[in-house]
Amino acid sequence: MIRSAITVCLVPEARSGPFVHHVPLQQGLALAAADGFDAVEIFPTHPDDLDGLELREGLRRHGLKLAAMGTGAGFLRHKLTLTDPDSRIRARAEDFIGAVVDFAGGHGAPAILGSMQGRHGGEVSREQALEWLAWALDQLGPRAHALGVPLLYEPLNRYETNLFNTVADALAFLDTLRTRNVKLLCDLFHMNIEEADIPAALRLAGDRLGHVHFADTNRRAVGLGHLDVAPIAATLREMGYSGYVSAEVLPLPDAATASARTLESFRRWFPR
Repeated sequence: MIRSAITVCLVPEARSGPFVHHVPLQQGLALAAADGFDAVEIFPTHPDDLDGLELREGLRRHGLKLAAMGTGAGFLRHKLTLTDPDSRIRARAEDFIGAVVDFAGGHGAPAILGSMQGRHGGEVSREQALEWLAWALDQLGPRAHALGVPLLYEPLNRYETNLFNTVADALAFLDTLRTRNVKLLCDLFHMNIEEADIPAALRLAGDRLGHVHFADTNRRAVGLGHLDVAPIAATLREMGYSGYVSAEVLPLPDAATASARTLESFRRWFPR
């Protein structure tokens, strides 16, 4: 069964980012439950800033699951990436992601590697950047595996990274890793920019598809743009995908509307 999730961002610097709720954690949990979502996707400042017992109790009280946890604050707040030319920064980036892996995994959820993958350029060649990225994923993948969850790698669009922008290229890279515990996060917004055929790309991902960001072409809630959802939803159902489709979308025209339109679209395309 495909499940729904909504984003709760706890990073003040990301208030202009594509997250529906920018509220304290317990308020975000209450809003997600009241609107009828199955789970939340949380973007913390750092796992050390979260109370694990409080989160567990809040999830239980509201009947929610933790779908995933983002690492973007490591880049947004501290400019940490796994492909920085400075080895000390790369080490700090891996430590930050590892902390999210540990915390999220303790709640049965995967961590997301998106913006912290970085890019190549300047003194860093593409070959060197990919070597560093592969080394880090081969450390973080088994770390997540020990907790019974995958690590999610997200191909971003060309304006956000020059490493991997398409499912095909990302899969080819994952095939070179020692770890087999890295799955793809496919974001429909990025895919709309980079993929010639979104359903075909999802089919190519197959059982390595670990998470979907449910966003329209304009980064608003699905239904508020011009995304052709029907073939995408049909493909996910035909694949037997049973993970989350999560609203990583702008809170426009406001958070309440973004939430309501997401759930309306979810129920239309993934009826139970």
